[in-house]
Amino acid sequence: MQIAESGGARALSTDGDLWEFQFIYANGRGGKPNGPPQRGRFIRAAHIRHRDLAQLIANPSTEDGEVDQRILDLATFLLDARLPFEAADRYEYWLLEPKNGSPLALIFSCVEASEMASFPKLTEWTALPAAVMPVETSEAERSRSYGPVNYRLERCVAERAGPKPRAQWFTRRYHESEEFPPFLVREDWDHDEHQDLCRRYLHRQAPRLLMLHGVSWENRQRMELAAKANALDVARFYALYPEVADQGVMDKIRIEARLRMAAGETAYAMGRRDGVLYQ
Repeated sequence: MQIAESGGARALSTDGDLWEFQFIYANGRGGKPNGPPQRGRFIRAAHIRHRDLAQLIANPSTEDGEVDQRILDLATFLLDARLPFEAADRYEYWLLEPKNGSPLALIFSCVEASEMASFPKLTEWTALPAAVMPVETSEAERSRSYGPVNYRLERCVAERAGPKPRAQWFTRRYHESEEFPPFLVREDWDHDEHQDLCRRYLHRQAPRLLMLHGVSWENRQRMELAAKANALDVARFYALYPEVADQGVMDKIRIEARLRMAAGETAYAMGRRDGVLYQ
């Protein structure tokens, strides 16, 4: 998630194209009497595509009146901003491997150390929902009414974490020799079926995983090759890739995506293929 924030508003995007502008609704209440003031909740104000920002700034009047200055300020910043922004969520909450207490799967992350206490003490890892990212199943799996790969992997992670799962906060520093799964869940499994579920899930997620910072050249190249199967998703997220291991492979994927989009195809978006609004 890319986030540009000002004093009273913020803009968020998962692909660098469609930006959701939000306003702070009100100052938060509660918390410790002598503690810092809590920020109010955000409410959605508008969706604006990057290609429309310049026109919005040049003509800030609409049928409903003048565009709010908070939107114009953020739009002006985004127009010249270089994406992707640096990764800021250094504090990570991991489900632990019961055998040795090493990181098993990422549950949460946050930017400020003070935010850690506000997260619930969960010990469950959640896969990206099948409605957001469907993973192809085989004919044999469908004939046996197997559930989505996403949720089957979820169960595998839960079983691996054991009957008394534990989780812990870590402070990450990228480009250092730390033992963290590069793609946010362990890939070494004892059973072939579990190994296959993990591989299929991560390969389907590859266009998104390439947005991660601090990934080694070898792992990034591995996911670039896996991403070839979902060229339209690569085209959607490419602007947010911090690095590219093999530009030749990436160029071929993007050419394929352009040809397919020119033929009328659109990327998958929450169960429909209308290309209007990515969820």
